[in-house]
Amino acid sequence: MKLSVILVLFLVVCCEGFLFNWFGAKWNGLKVTWGLNIFSKNVFSSLPRTVADAKSDGYQLLSQTCSGLFEGYRYIKNGDNAVILIFDTQGFIAGLQVGVKNGQANGYPFPSQKPPFVTEGDYNYLTAYFVEPSTICKSGRSQSEFDTQGTGTGLYFQNSTNPLKDLVKIPMKPDDLQNTKWVKGKCFPSMGLHYWYDLSEDLSCQSMFPVFLLYNGGDLNGFGWAMTTDLDSKRYEHPTPDKFSAFMTEVPTCLNTIGTISTMHVYLTSKPLLNFC
Repeated sequence: MKLSVILVLFLVVCCEGFLFNWFGAKWNGLKVTWGLNIFSKNVFSSLPRTVADAKSDGYQLLSQTCSGLFEGYRYIKNGDNAVILIFDTQGFIAGLQVGVKNGQANGYPFPSQKPPFVTEGDYNYLTAYFVEPSTICKSGRSQSEFDTQGTGTGLYFQNSTNPLKDLVKIPMKPDDLQNTKWVKGKCFPSMGLHYWYDLSEDLSCQSMFPVFLLYNGGDLNGFGWAMTTDLDSKRYEHPTPDKFSAFMTEVPTCLNTIGTISTMHVYLTSKPLLNFC
């Protein structure tokens, strides 16, 4: 009996994986943080995708206005700046932020990393939008659009203090990264095929772009933050130098001496364990 149940579960996972890779999947989820212990609440942790769910989960409004340095209404839980949810004017998910407090021991983020870091008060923020930013505060998405589109329709990184003017728009297909500065990294099951910006062995860690991309089945379905400083939150992963070659084809030499780094995988689908690149 137990063997039969295990076999059925195996077939379900395999079938889901086949469908995922064959048809592609809309961005039907939002999860963060990779880890070996899949039973931990801090690993592959689901995030709310509506304001109503966010409030029920203990998130509180961080910014009182929709437009300014950033687009959207920002929500935070228990003061943890590792995950800041961004919602549109209709209350649907529109993006994600991470905040790094001023005064890190090694001076992070470095001047050459501003942008993409944008300073507001005591924190420096990285911002990813999942929909065209110009729509977030004007119209937002309707319930039917959210139901159809899921978590979002594209990936945009804010690259200045103007959230509408300076954006890095990410291609949905990895082939479209050719002839750009995005460098193909390694495939890691349950993560995806990594891409890093302008990565090389002689790269200075003070200039390292703090974002990586994740592609699976030929489609963009995730990304991540990669910050060369030690940040204290259960949301972060802290890979050691011996692990870097599992994600990068060229590992910057400076990473071997920079100390503890902080990364976070962000999944835009509901089943990241089916990510086989």
